Amino acid sequence: MQKHRLHTVALNRALSKLGILSRSQASEAILAGRVRVDGRVVLRPAQEVVLERVRIDVDDEPRAKAEWRTILLNKPRSTVTTRRDPEGRRTVYDIVGDDAGGLVAVGRLDFATTGLLILTTDTQLANRITDPANAVPRIYIVTVRGEVTPADLERLQPAVATLRKASGRESHLTVELKEGKNREIRRLFAAIGHEVTRLKRVKFGGLELGRLEPGEWRDLTRDEVDAAFPANARRAAL
Repeated sequence: MQKHRLHTVALNRALSKLGILSRSQASEAILAGRVRVDGRVVLRPAQEVVLERVRIDVDDEPRAKAEWRTILLNKPRSTVTTRRDPEGRRTVYDIVGDDAGGLVAVGRLDFATTGLLILTTDTQLANRITDPANAVPRIYIVTVRGEVTPADLERLQPAVATLRKASGRESHLTVELKEGKNREIRRLFAAIGHEVTRLKRVKFGGLELGRLEPGEWRDLTRDEVDAAFPANARRAAL
């Protein structure tokens, strides 16, 4: 009889597959000495492990695969989208509090950006909807200094921008992106001579912020997530 061959994965990927940390967060935790495998500290994110046969502790707490959970948060201004901040700033995990266990942020919103942020224990979901190849749209409400002209809008590739109101003092726009690069909107407007003063994400795929106040969040159902990201639902069913 042929023996079943156990599959090994890198430790940082194992933590991601278990829905404990994103792969980048896992690498940071491993390099900081916060992760133990079978009781021993491992400092290499690429260390191979067999998920079915090891015990993994993070911060001296045993971790198992988290139950499926996805929440929609209205991120307030002056918070960071990391689990811990070396500067001591408030994080989105501080907002969610004890209910944040196992959740990872789907992409990031920078310190000054507000609005719709998804957190989930489903790292495959997170990877699929942030993959640039899937071109999942994100819609933002943007305020910039100065008057944005039609000629300016033509230079905002690859963003699709609609001018809502403009004056010599400031302009208000709706902007759609299909890739969540770091500070992309701020950089695009800076390149055409306009500083972003307010930036709020109001839609991600089929999910809308709705009436959530800053700092409020709600749980999403699988049906809501599947309806909002139908391509993910199809792939997950395969």
